[in-house]
Amino acid sequence: MIENDKKPYWRDPLIAFGRMSGWVIGPILAALVAGKWLDRKYDTAPFLFLALTGIAFFVSIGGLLKETKKYLKNIKNNEPDTSNNPDQS
Repeated sequence: MIENDKKPYWRDPLIAFGRMSGWVIGPILAALVAGKWLDRKYDTAPFLFLALTGIAFFVSIGGLLKETKKYLKNIKNNEPDTSNNPDQS
């Protein structure tokens, strides 16, 4: 299978935006729904809701850091090597 090197310039940033948005929206939304449901089930409002939302916040931050490191490493690996290029000053 031949890989297409002519990717649109906007493809990788759009994928990064989607993945990072998922790390923000996914854990928070799941925590909000689960927290409300657990608070109704165990009559603990608003404690489980707030606890799960706080945990989801930290999960989101961890996911964002992980994705950011991955994309920065990808960018660094795809940079052209200019260290031995005499044309650049």
